[in-house]
Amino acid sequence: MPGGWQNGHVPASARPTDRTPASPEQPEPDSGPPPGGWLLLIYRVPSEPSRLRATVWRRIKSLGAIYLQNSAAALPASVAAERSLRKLRSEILDMSGTAVLMACEVLAGEADVRAAFQAARDDEYEEIVDKCADFIAGVNKEYVESHFSYAELEENEVDLLKLRTWLARVRERDVFGAAGLGQALSSLEECEEKLEAYAARVYAEEAEGH
Repeated sequence: MPGGWQNGHVPASARPTDRTPASPEQPEPDSGPPPGGWLLLIYRVPSEPSRLRATVWRRIKSLGAIYLQNSAAALPASVAAERSLRKLRSEILDMSGTAVLMACEVLAGEADVRAAFQAARDDEYEEIVDKCADFIAGVNKEYVESHFSYAELEENEVDLLKLRTWLARVRERDVFGAAGLGQALSSLEECEEKLEAYAARVYAEEAEGH
């Protein structure tokens, strides 16, 4: 159990959500603003096999949650977040672990919690910017190697779609508006312009070849 909450003591402001089993369906994206407060998942999973802990860690990160300490992850409260964490709690129980999901307010340190959440989003945006740079470098390589075919164009279109989808997912969970969004959007726009120019070259080369 995380430090400070041992022996069953939890903050008075935290209240367990009801124990209705999670729906197996994926939650619908919640585009509205968070209603306020946080959802906190405190869990334990068996130490062996180690893949169980790794699975939970990946799921928590995929939701955009932050770790306040070991085995205590938080998300801004929303309908979609609650559904997702309920589902994860159910999965942890299926692993023979234990988990409690609570809705809570931060009595002190709210700014620190928000800052950690913003930093996590900025890290994701920065990673997208790096991948955009790789994408542009890849398209530039097509020019160097004179690869102007529909097959190459389609491959690059698939890669660009992945970047768009990735950015959309991060924006969905960026409920407070992290500073890194602007650079990520700019980098993605540069990728789109680069691919548009490459597509025009492919069409021209294919037309000349036929």
